[in-house]
Amino acid sequence: MTVDERDLDPDPLRQFERWLEHARDCVAVPEAVALATATSDGRPSARMVLLKGADERGFGFYTNSESRKARELAQNPRAALLFHWQPLGRQVRVEGSVEPVSSDEAAEYFRTRPLGSRLAAWASPQSRPLANRGELERLYATARRRHGDEPPLPPHWGGFRLVPDAYEFWEHGDDRLHDRVRYERDAVGWSRIRLAP
Repeated sequence: MTVDERDLDPDPLRQFERWLEHARDCVAVPEAVALATATSDGRPSARMVLLKGADERGFGFYTNSESRKARELAQNPRAALLFHWQPLGRQVRVEGSVEPVSSDEAAEYFRTRPLGSRLAAWASPQSRPLANRGELERLYATARRRHGDEPPLPPHWGGFRLVPDAYEFWEHGDDRLHDRVRYERDAVGWSRIRLAP
């Protein structure tokens, strides 16, 4: 199967939504995405996060604001996302600037998380050294005693939104003749170009 860029939606968000919907049929967690950030001097790092919404405002994800990713985004508010849907032979890359979501939006999402995840957000000093696993378990038990079944939004937890200025859609092709189509934001919307694999 080959991709003709003229058959792709002129709006990359709509095209992403189509591919994501297709991935939901055959990928266990299609919202899992690699998030790449970098320090102000360009030292990169990547990790998996869960996409918690994609719309005209951007691609949302949540984390501890004291985590390595959050610290790097404070220094360098640009990032890239990479979705890899291996059963479909597809990847989507999204690049752009990153901004924090509002505290109201973060609190609304936080309330939807399972209780254990909300307590863990209070307990974990994310990206900081721990003496051992027992220390983490003690912090979790303390959070459970302190907050019970209704932990509020921690002051050190929130969300980010990647605002795209580029997308790339990639589909596997035999003999390494893959299809790659890149969208870039321009003065009137989005331009589209085919790239060599």
